[in-house]
Amino acid sequence: MAEGFTLNMAKSFLGKNVNLHLKDGSVIVNVQLAEIQRDPLKRQVFVKCVPYGNRNALKIPLRNIAWAKLLNLSVMEKKSRARQLS
Repeated sequence: MAEGFTLNMAKSFLGKNVNLHLKDGSVIVNVQLAEIQRDPLKRQVFVKCVPYGNRNALKIPLRNIAWAKLLNLSVMEKKSRARQLS
C-alpha cells in the first residue's frame, strides 16, 4: 500500500471541499481543491486550495498531505441557518 496522499487521490478531490490532514499533524479545515500544479524546476507537485468563503489560494506540496476528508457542505449550511434562526 502506498504511503501518503497520491496524485490520483488529489485528482479525485478536485472541485470538492475537504479537510486536509498534513503529515505534521495539522489540519487545514474546509478548503476546496482547485487545481494541481507542477513546478518543473523543483520537480514538485502542489495542490492549490481555496478556503471556504475566501478568494486567497494556498499552495501545499502534495508530499506534505497525509490524507483528505470529504465535507458535505449542505449539512454545514443547514446547521448554520438553524443557528441564525435561534
